Amino acid sequence: MAVRIERDTLGTMEVPADALYGPQTARAVANFPISGLKPFPCFVRATLRIKKCAALANMATGRLDGQIGNAIVAAAEEALSGVHDGQFVVDPFQAGAGTSHNMNVNEVLANRSDELLGEGRGSGRVNANDHVNMAQSTNDVIPTAIRLAALEQMDLLAPELGRLRDALARKGEEFDGILKSGRTHLQDAVPIRLGQEFAAYAAAVARAIRGLDSCRGDLCELGIGGTAVGTGLNAEERYIDLVVAELGRETGRELVRAKDLVETTFNMDPFVALSGALRRVAVLLVKLSGDLRLLASGPRTGLDEITLPAVQPGSSIMPGKVNPVMAEMISMVGFQVMGCDATVVLAAQAGQLQLNVMMPVIAFNLLFSLEILSNGVERLTTLSIDGISANEARCRRYLDESLGMATIFAPYLGYAAAAEVAKESAKSGRSIREIILEQGHLSEEEVEAILNPYPLTSPGVPGGKR
Repeated sequence: MAVRIERDTLGTMEVPADALYGPQTARAVANFPISGLKPFPCFVRATLRIKKCAALANMATGRLDGQIGNAIVAAAEEALSGVHDGQFVVDPFQAGAGTSHNMNVNEVLANRSDELLGEGRGSGRVNANDHVNMAQSTNDVIPTAIRLAALEQMDLLAPELGRLRDALARKGEEFDGILKSGRTHLQDAVPIRLGQEFAAYAAAVARAIRGLDSCRGDLCELGIGGTAVGTGLNAEERYIDLVVAELGRETGRELVRAKDLVETTFNMDPFVALSGALRRVAVLLVKLSGDLRLLASGPRTGLDEITLPAVQPGSSIMPGKVNPVMAEMISMVGFQVMGCDATVVLAAQAGQLQLNVMMPVIAFNLLFSLEILSNGVERLTTLSIDGISANEARCRRYLDESLGMATIFAPYLGYAAAAEVAKESAKSGRSIREIILEQGHLSEEEVEAILNPYPLTSPGVPGGKR
């Protein structure tokens, strides 16, 4: 492989001749061959936007030469278009705080700026530290980049959760008239409408969306300009306000300068809150997945109250077997998000004094959770929820045979008499309804009035008893 020799503060380093990055990135590639992964594109984009806006702010204060600054801006815009994606190469598991990632971006922009100015790659006219990183530190760049990247990914997840909520709500309406047996402790319970089950899932997703949205405010408070420890050393006061304003224009978001830059530099609390909101989504999705698989189990030896769309053969040995693969997938996504959340929590409390050096692993796990949730929820909604059908006859049969029916008639028979009817049903296999009519507790008309589906599954005593 052809190489060029570049120098940093540790000495000389071989860099691939065709690389836009420089010696510090090359050292990171050599030092951290850990996961084989590269930074998330959204994280790269966020860092590039910071560099672009910092250059604009530094030119506005008069500190950065206009020719060099405009070259940096042009190089950043070029990189934001995706043409240099292969140049961002540092493993997410890297040097503490994210210095390697920050320098990877700095070096790519410095070398490309040199080229745009007609200089040779690596000539050094545009310096990665002095120019691209002007008025910045890894310690304020990386937490700002995490915020911007997380907000970008949240914009992808939120609509998918909204579509899931709406799909569940539509099923709630479609299945609203289907009466079935509720279950508690996995045992027969009182009736519920199948539509009520799905409407409740929709309401739970809506609640999770609200929890996710509540995290946005803190993420929009930026600590950029705090530099090394949040005191703003080497960053002019005017620059700080300008760079935040530029980032707001660049992203189209209402971003604000954090009230306390020292706090924003070390405190990972906004990321803990967002990770917790994602864990909440994950827990709900795993619960939904388990319920869907249970309701669709069988079809001959399970509940079979609903049918999930068949999207692929389920077995390499059993012909005709179809498995609930989308529900299984979303459970795996949920488990992974819960694991990512545990990592974020551990990393967030592992900071010392004015800096948390674990930011790279926080960024990776937070953005990974956002990405797999967005993709997983979209697939679940499109390939499973939208195509669910109800098996109404099976639901009705289970309800008729359910011992939970005894609870419905308890206000009319009394608890003890209703319990005796339930025991007789369990012993004989005959339905509660059949035994009540046979024993003359109620007439056919009275039973029908009591079993009216909507009063039966709404607050109050079915049949109108007071």
